[in-house]
Amino acid sequence: MREYLLVFLVAAAVTYLLTVVAREIAIRTGAVAQVRDRDVHAVPVPYLGGLAMLGGLVAAYLVARQLPFLSQSSPFVFEDAGVVIVAGALVCAVGVLDDIFDIDALTKLGGQILAVALLIGSGLQFRFFPQPDGTLFSLDPAQGALLTAVVVVATVNAVNFVDGLDGLAAGVVGIGAIAFFVFSYTLADRADLSLATTGALLSAALGGACVGFLPHNWHPARLFMGDSGSMLIGLVLSSTALTLTTQFNGTALTGTASTSLLATFLPVLLPVLILVVPMADLVLAVLRRTAKGRSPFAPDKKHLHHRLLEIGHSQRRAVLIMWLWAALVAFGTVLASLYVGWKMWSSLGVMAVLVLLLTFVVPQLHRRHLGLEGGPGPGETPLPPADAETPQTL
Repeated sequence: MREYLLVFLVAAAVTYLLTVVAREIAIRTGAVAQVRDRDVHAVPVPYLGGLAMLGGLVAAYLVARQLPFLSQSSPFVFEDAGVVIVAGALVCAVGVLDDIFDIDALTKLGGQILAVALLIGSGLQFRFFPQPDGTLFSLDPAQGALLTAVVVVATVNAVNFVDGLDGLAAGVVGIGAIAFFVFSYTLADRADLSLATTGALLSAALGGACVGFLPHNWHPARLFMGDSGSMLIGLVLSSTALTLTTQFNGTALTGTASTSLLATFLPVLLPVLILVVPMADLVLAVLRRTAKGRSPFAPDKKHLHHRLLEIGHSQRRAVLIMWLWAALVAFGTVLASLYVGWKMWSSLGVMAVLVLLLTFVVPQLHRRHLGLEGGPGPGETPLPPADAETPQTL
């Protein structure tokens, strides 16, 4: 556990320090979000935060290879982690090009598919699903490759879609990464397997990179992660799911909380459920836009975080609320996967009630206290016009 904590801290520290370098590169290359009438930020903000996060991930990976416990792990732990980082570097490079030159959506999708092909070609893909009776449903290579591509590409774009307020995407993914670390570490411990796993290593490094980036991305942001960052962290998080069926045996996956259908499939679906908030936002955005005869990539101001602004939350409070929802889903899924009984369900119920109250009651109380019909609190950025859209959101 101490070595994983060190990996987390290294990723956070290096990312935090490299944001200065990334910001300078962004300014020199013109990768800057200019102020437009429909944007929230009041001054030009540089992109390329993904470069700093990639540096943090690489630094954490290199340090982990030198640590006494992790360095003695099975060779495939670092081999698989290295493949994920290389694939992440590929989509990060595509994102850098988009941040600088504003490339089209199909080109970005092509880069994402190339990164997925690298993962699959290296053996990282879904291989089986546990069933309620303890047996395994095996996937043939074609089925596993297709499912892998769908999950990874969907996650990458879901993170990109949710990157609409300062600190939102980094916080949501960071929370998901920490939850996934808890799950991977506990699962290995319960199954009496080696605690050195690719999933735990990657999630610790990813969580650290997100935490290190947040001080520069908190409202008012001094640096945006841009597509270089959103696609990078989306790919790394989704890739941790693949290690469940390449490094854990069937007994470990089926022997978690119980033999119920929900508890059996939750471990495999955990990375998807962690991002259920941005993925729901993605699906709703596509349905909403296509129903109006618009392109799924056409910007609008109906994302979940925009609706939080409309009901009276400030930007900062809207981000915190989205973090709470992400934490409820992520850690609630971990609890349901690892534990059973009324205590677990009672804990989830209390968490859900608290999040609901903070989401819908707090803005009403705040507006009554101020004697206003709506709007942000003192010192907060006012609600943008009805057609506004933040520069990162598609």
